Amino acid sequence: MNQDSTVIVTGGAGFIGSTLVRQCLAVGSWSVVTIDKLTYAGNRCSLTEVLDNPRHELVEGDVADAALVAELLKRHRPQAVIHLAAESHVDRSIAGPPQFATTNALGTCVLLDEVTRYWQQLKEAEQQAFRCLLVSTDEVFGSANPDESFDEQSPFAPNSPYAASKAAGEHFARAFSQTYGLPVVVANSSNNFGPRQHPEKLIPKMILHAAAGQSLPVYGDGLHQRDWLHVEDCGDALLEILRAKKPSSRYVIGAENCLTNLHVVELICDFLDELLGDGKNRRKLIASTVDRLGHDRRYAVDAGRLRSETHWLPKIGFEGGLRETVRWYLENPGWVAEVSRREESGPSY
Repeated sequence: MNQDSTVIVTGGAGFIGSTLVRQCLAVGSWSVVTIDKLTYAGNRCSLTEVLDNPRHELVEGDVADAALVAELLKRHRPQAVIHLAAESHVDRSIAGPPQFATTNALGTCVLLDEVTRYWQQLKEAEQQAFRCLLVSTDEVFGSANPDESFDEQSPFAPNSPYAASKAAGEHFARAFSQTYGLPVVVANSSNNFGPRQHPEKLIPKMILHAAAGQSLPVYGDGLHQRDWLHVEDCGDALLEILRAKKPSSRYVIGAENCLTNLHVVELICDFLDELLGDGKNRRKLIASTVDRLGHDRRYAVDAGRLRSETHWLPKIGFEGGLRETVRWYLENPGWVAEVSRREESGPSY
């Protein structure tokens, strides 16, 4: 990717996507075209700082709209497409699996089909430089054993409709690579956290509930483990993958922060007590609730390949990043109100 490259980012008004868009615009003179359906999880207010940037264009649209995708590819002639558009909330997938299959599997297939048609008409040198980066999740691998970490060789074992839909998208990516030669790279990221994450997700929901003195419902015994990665470190990893001269076909991304949900919620309570200084003990708000259906017990990833093949290393420690995330939600009630206004949040996480 050269200094004057154009990148199309699907789902660029979402949590990871909006972070990545800002990071792309900070690289030399890259131009970015954001495609986002602007559902409840994709919000213009997450891109406020870059909406007027002359190197950025926000297009409201669906990646399953083949004509729109084809037109944007023809008009902007990107050197890379980063595919983040997805339904991502596990609880919503349990309540309504078909929507996740439509967006995450069919939408990915339509996008890959149009990207392949575009890529095939490029000159040979342009074909070799082109990248299609599909951003997926560690959840496609299922639940990790106590001493296990997922890597690029881990078999698929999705346990939720969300994970199954993302795995289906990955299968399409492999098929387009093997059948047509499309240069697709898949990135399986661990759980992200940081500013601008939708309030239905674990960390922001617990921050907002605890700040308001509301009950903090934690699934089951609270000992389910997730491997946490700051969203800015995730974005940096994706950019490093794009810069790789000969990238591998898959990378897992993680920072080795495998922690129980209960511990994370306790830290949130402690940071709020510290930042608000009101003498309250918010840990008393923590309460157990009925466990999620098919709840994976543990996620953990080994990002050794990514670290060895690129210059990427996570820069933001979990506790420091979490404290700053708590502070961000306290200092940005306008963003929270705008996102919450569009649609009431779903289940706890």
